Amino acid sequence: MTAPDRDRSARRKVLRTLLDSGALAPDWVPSFEAVPRSAFLPDLMWPFGMDTGTSISVSRSDDSDTWYEYADADVPVVTQWDDGAHAGTEPGRLSTSSASMPSVVARMLRDLDVRPGARVLEIGTGTGWNAALLSHRLGAANVVTVEVDAVVAEAARARLAAVGLHPEVVIGDGLLGHPDGAPYDRIIATVGIRDLPYAWVQQVRPGGLIVAPWGTRYSNVDCVVRLVVAEDGQSASGTFTGAVEFMKARSQRYRVDQAAYLPHGFPGGAVTTVTNLTAADLGLDDRLRHPFAAVSGLLAGGCTLLADRRGPAVSAWLYSLTDLSWAAAVLTDGQAESTVYESGPRRLWGELSRAHQWWVEAGRPDPTCFGLTVTADTTAAWFHASGNALPLPLSEHGGSSGKPVRISRG
Repeated sequence: MTAPDRDRSARRKVLRTLLDSGALAPDWVPSFEAVPRSAFLPDLMWPFGMDTGTSISVSRSDDSDTWYEYADADVPVVTQWDDGAHAGTEPGRLSTSSASMPSVVARMLRDLDVRPGARVLEIGTGTGWNAALLSHRLGAANVVTVEVDAVVAEAARARLAAVGLHPEVVIGDGLLGHPDGAPYDRIIATVGIRDLPYAWVQQVRPGGLIVAPWGTRYSNVDCVVRLVVAEDGQSASGTFTGAVEFMKARSQRYRVDQAAYLPHGFPGGAVTTVTNLTAADLGLDDRLRHPFAAVSGLLAGGCTLLADRRGPAVSAWLYSLTDLSWAAAVLTDGQAESTVYESGPRRLWGELSRAHQWWVEAGRPDPTCFGLTVTADTTAAWFHASGNALPLPLSEHGGSSGKPVRISRG
């Protein structure tokens, strides 16, 4: 069987699976059939192994069968490392552009709920595949896509043209939107956001939708939020539809400087306590599927978690975003209690423990039980089950707009 023949067969199988699962809405099937992801992937790419947790290099010119197998699989594919500074065939340090899993693309387009003639602004062109699907469905004249990386944008423009689609491809900062084409009926972001820009709200018609992967600096987990712009155009509000993980907007990436927290090394005068929380309780091994891991950034506010598993033990570190407080524990599988080290005015592990207790008492809610409201001054996350107040105020700092983020009862 030739690669193109298998390409068609494998795509049909994936599309049927997505349709049967409900990820792919029936009205999107013609576009997914007409616009293959393989047309937007480079000769050398790095599929991500969902089982192994690592990326591998695959070249179409060296092994077309394997290349098409991954191009059609429901896996993410890295197409750029280290903002384009990477060279060679081995994976780089930081993945900075990719083609998302077809199931994630399908679910977000389903959430976008487009209608014929709708004008859509896409934030994060990437390979151009998502813009191609939108262009096929709505007409290229109704699609504007913004990409911060000029090299990535030009490659996407060429691939779009090769399949006969010509949406407007803008090179610029997608966090600013694209006011020249406003107002839009829909905005969809294909990049992880930590501070949702109010400019997007301003550029969408009242009653229009914004679909974006949003999260806190607690972890890399994002939750897709589906916001409806209010009739007065001054705010947008809506619920989360599920957990995902996207590459973060370049200006909103965050890295911990551990030396600033522990200038004299570990344990640095920390106090010790004991915890009965386990890695399984916190979902540290499966953050996208574990409901607490997916929502813990909403509940344990103003901190970042870094975790690393080695054999039966997970090292978990919490770093405050508001001061130099930190906490650390080694959580060993099968061990009922673990020692916790904490330093600084905040007792971060205690905050995390109270957040987990609240979550258990609230019925272990998943992301769909929470939502977000964005105004010019504030981004507020909320829990929609009445009678359940969230345990901690969430205060994020250093976002692109500087707006405070707070947690409240919905």
